[in-house]
Amino acid sequence: MEKEQAQPLEGFSVLMSLYEKEKPEYLKQCMKSILHQTIIPNQIVIVKDGPLTDELEDVLTDYVEQNPKLYTIVSLDTNQGLGLALAEGIRHCRYDLVARMDTDDLSVRTRFERQLKEFRADPGLDICGSHIVEFEDNPENIVAKRSVPLDDAGIKEYQKRRDAFNHVTVMYRKSMVLKAGNYQSCLLMEDTLLWVHMIQAGAKCRNIDKSLVYVRIGEDMFRRRGGWSYLLKYREGRKKVRETGYINWYDYLVTVGIQCIVVLIPADIRGIIFKKILHR
Repeated sequence: MEKEQAQPLEGFSVLMSLYEKEKPEYLKQCMKSILHQTIIPNQIVIVKDGPLTDELEDVLTDYVEQNPKLYTIVSLDTNQGLGLALAEGIRHCRYDLVARMDTDDLSVRTRFERQLKEFRADPGLDICGSHIVEFEDNPENIVAKRSVPLDDAGIKEYQKRRDAFNHVTVMYRKSMVLKAGNYQSCLLMEDTLLWVHMIQAGAKCRNIDKSLVYVRIGEDMFRRRGGWSYLLKYREGRKKVRETGYINWYDYLVTVGIQCIVVLIPADIRGIIFKKILHR
């Protein structure tokens, strides 16, 4: 089937989800990295995923008051989870190009400029991400890097076993996200399911061979990725991916089997595996 003609690039939105456990100082650092880009977004959509703390509300109010036309605040009455929050948020994006960002991460100053250059050079491109650098406490304390495949074919093959995009780095076309069914509720794998659906919908993919986002991690992240509860959620997510037909039983069993080993080892060893092997 012939691909629909891409919409012209008239600007772009940034899409983020914010919930009550986020730290106000992290949000400020994130916003600073967005507002000091070489190319500033035309719209910043922030989904309040349930009630926020007074401190977070104060930070949001300060930014909105400085430039009311730049921000679109979407409020959800209760916490819906990342997938459903982003699904609602993308509907409020005014531009076809949308850059994802988490509210505790930092984008390098040229991130948006580099991604826009890729979309301008290739009007058929639908999603463009990059590698990430992972840090603890401050951006100078780099502990790991997660590299991803670069070209369309490599991305689509890699996606069968592991995510071929770092979610917080992507810039994608809203039209293709909606064509693929938008984000769905799928614990741990909201982005995984979206990438699969976008690929199946005919998305053209690319990653830039640079780390364009600094991602904040901590020891608590490795603890959260352990235990039977996490494994059951992971297995359920992989089951949904298998049901799309994109992966076969062998891919499913291999990934769940590896995860079974990872979640049962001590958290400190799990951290070493993530930093030194999985994210290197």
